[in-house]
Amino acid sequence: MSLMKAPENTPVWTNEANCKACDLCVSVCPAGVLAMRYEPHSVLGAMITVIAPDDCIGCNECELACPDFAIYVADKKEYKFAKLSDQAKERAQKIAENNYMMLGA
Repeated sequence: MSLMKAPENTPVWTNEANCKACDLCVSVCPAGVLAMRYEPHSVLGAMITVIAPDDCIGCNECELACPDFAIYVADKKEYKFAKLSDQAKERAQKIAENNYMMLGA
């Protein structure tokens, strides 16, 4: 098996074909980088989306939590990640309070 290569200048990305919309990755993201969006063609009516890639801190919690290998985080040798900001923490809290759905959706 070869290593997954990150798309250029992308800290975190998804494979929607593998995602079952369980929202586990969103629930563990401390920076509010991920959220669920409404997706009427999905079995559960939602799909993962990366809403704030520039705030990714590279903690890998989302990748480790995903039971379906649908989310990937770039290697720290290949990407310079952000530091966890108060704004990112606040966004994560608001997303959690919104049942992990995108804000304003």
